[in-house]
Amino acid sequence: MPVPLSIAVLISGGGTTLRNLLDKIQSESLPVEIRLVISSSPTARGLEYADAAGIPSLVIEKKKSFTDAAFSDAVFSPCRDANVRYVVMAGFLKHVLIPADFEKRVLNIHPALLPAFGGKGMYGHQVHEAVIAAGAKESGCTVHYVDNEYDHGPIILHRKVPVLPGDTPSALQARVFSAECETYPDALRQLAAQAT
Repeated sequence: MPVPLSIAVLISGGGTTLRNLLDKIQSESLPVEIRLVISSSPTARGLEYADAAGIPSLVIEKKKSFTDAAFSDAVFSPCRDANVRYVVMAGFLKHVLIPADFEKRVLNIHPALLPAFGGKGMYGHQVHEAVIAAGAKESGCTVHYVDNEYDHGPIILHRKVPVLPGDTPSALQARVFSAECETYPDALRQLAAQAT
């Protein structure tokens, strides 16, 4: 087993991706140590999962008074203090500037095959609606490094799923999320193996 990869996880809502990572860590199938969870919302359910797992958490709301640089600093300063190797976005819905010392150290998972169906406003159901409306025969998920553009940055892993006749956005979302639950841990395992 490689040395656990130290990460911080950024969330905004339900925390399903965080819960999946915690389950994989618990089953000893993911060599990752989550040192910090940061939420952009005080009501994010993911904060409960962090608390139950004994992981320190912070709420950092993007207030109107925050400049982009100030918000970035508020998010990444605690990550530096926690001495994490990577920052993992898990349903984090706020745009944040990536500081120079975190380039190629921030990951995101997108519920489509980037570069298709990405960009500002393309998250959740909107993505799956767009895939179906376009008549695409396949969709999937993409793990990528985050840069300062929406859904941009070098791709680490793609995983494809079929778009079935008569699919609804909800049905496609469920199929894609199932793929996400394996793909994100796979990407983190790759990075953990490279780090040892």
